[in-house]
Amino acid sequence: MKRECLTIIGTAHVSQESADEVKNAILEQKPGVVAIELDRGRYHRLMNQLAGIEEDDTISVTNIIKENKVGLFIASTFLSYLQSKIGKDLDIKPGSEMIAAIETAKEVNAKIVLIDRDINVTLQRTLNSMSFIEKAKFVTSGIFSFISGDEEEVDVEELKNPETIDEMMEYFKDVSPSAYNVLVKERDAYLAGSILAIPEDYVIAVVGAGHKNGIIKHLDDPSTIPPMPSLMSVDKKRTIPWASIILALIPISFVVIFFLAYLNGIDIQGNILDFVLISVIMGFVGSILSGSKIQSAVVGGVVAPLTIIHPLLAAGWFSGLVEAKFRKVRKRDINNLLNVENLRDLWDNNIFRILLVVVGTNIGVSIATLVILPSQVFIPLFLKLFGG
Repeated sequence: MKRECLTIIGTAHVSQESADEVKNAILEQKPGVVAIELDRGRYHRLMNQLAGIEEDDTISVTNIIKENKVGLFIASTFLSYLQSKIGKDLDIKPGSEMIAAIETAKEVNAKIVLIDRDINVTLQRTLNSMSFIEKAKFVTSGIFSFISGDEEEVDVEELKNPETIDEMMEYFKDVSPSAYNVLVKERDAYLAGSILAIPEDYVIAVVGAGHKNGIIKHLDDPSTIPPMPSLMSVDKKRTIPWASIILALIPISFVVIFFLAYLNGIDIQGNILDFVLISVIMGFVGSILSGSKIQSAVVGGVVAPLTIIHPLLAAGWFSGLVEAKFRKVRKRDINNLLNVENLRDLWDNNIFRILLVVVGTNIGVSIATLVILPSQVFIPLFLKLFGG
């Protein structure tokens, strides 16, 4: 590819002006290749939408939980919600500039090249890189923005101005340096590497405005681009899981106290019964108060004693799996989040209801673990054990 024959168009993903700019540039230049910031999965979904093909929109929440992809699902859902919300506010479909690029490329017989990294790889690398505090910041800010319901008017074209982009990138970097590195810097390098791999000379690349400067820097100095396979790995860095260790110490201490009391001849049958009953009741109550089916609450209660002892298990996932059997989740449930105007609308959304059951059950069990069981079972047993 001839560097001087490359045109990079920085767009806003929910902008009609960006779509028009892309279309006009392709019609005027008639490039051999139109490179677009899409991966294969998103490209096929756009093509199916244009062809009027309805995909099976059933989402298997069961598989999501079993495959431990809950974080990935929530992250992708949240991003889809935000982009769709902006698109709805501006009366334009997200990805309109990419659709314009695809359709116009076909008009001029240009080859279409997909240059973005698989979105699942990007999201998984993002989650793997973020600390607990960074994740908490994102969740908190997301919940606050949803509850506040800010309707501040957005000037999308202003988002493409270099000053605005720099300001947004700096804010993003402050909130989560790790996520910024994966979502922005890594993808700048990946997009630049993909562009360099195009053999044809005359290319128009359509990318988000926030990536344009980073891509140009890498193209000016290709030695700064890491090996492409290294940008596709999703192996989590091996670090000491301090949070998991601390959480594990609580149930381990319960087991130790029971064991020591037994060795010292203290009758622990009543304490064990209290432990089981309190755990079951709080798991059941937490689930049922979150609006679960009775079957989900029963399962949440039954598994609660086991999940308290096993720190890597959560009662909420079990009640959530049962709830998912009764509430079929479809992609339209994600889109319906756009129409949420009050708590009743939120209550009618199956995604929200299942996640609420998961959270509610876990809260009930956590209250038992951190408050009720220590005060009613383990502290009295500890005092008996050491003569208090």
